[in-house]
Amino acid sequence: MTLHITGDADADQLLTDDPLALLIGMLLDQQIAMETAFTGPKKIRERTGELSASALAAYAPEAFVEVFRQTPAVHRFPGSMAGRVQALCEAVATDWDDDAAEIWTRGEPDGAEVLRRLKKLPGFGEQKAKIFLALLGKQYGYDGDGWREASAPYGEEGSFRSVADITSPESLAKVREHKKAMKAAAKG
Repeated sequence: MTLHITGDADADQLLTDDPLALLIGMLLDQQIAMETAFTGPKKIRERTGELSASALAAYAPEAFVEVFRQTPAVHRFPGSMAGRVQALCEAVATDWDDDAAEIWTRGEPDGAEVLRRLKKLPGFGEQKAKIFLALLGKQYGYDGDGWREASAPYGEEGSFRSVADITSPESLAKVREHKKAMKAAAKG
């Protein structure tokens, strides 16, 4: 299994290999292009030399904001997003023994439990948690009972609603079309 979200082979490999990178990419996925959000973990690792929850949580906050500001920026809102990433990393370090995968593997949880755990994370509301759960189920090998129902509508088979459905440039285009149609309907 290899994720194909960013169009950058190294960034996609990091997302595939490192559950924390994937979790951080999902957190960053707001108010910027998905590809930019999900390349964020690669930029963070390159600039800090680290990608462990405990190390990033302990990073000096001002210095971490500078990591986000370097060109190309990790996010268009470096201050607030650096803080959110550090809060997320603190939760992973403290609550999940510095291992993001524990969120969906500890105790073999079902989909509803993983959704509950995700929603408790800093920066993860209902929609973001459901999208991430769908990503875990569709592409990351998570197969807990009821994950499709818990992640609805994002877990729906054959849909092109979110990052959970991006496996190629073609599927990225379909997701973009869906989001564009949803925005047009909302303006309606």
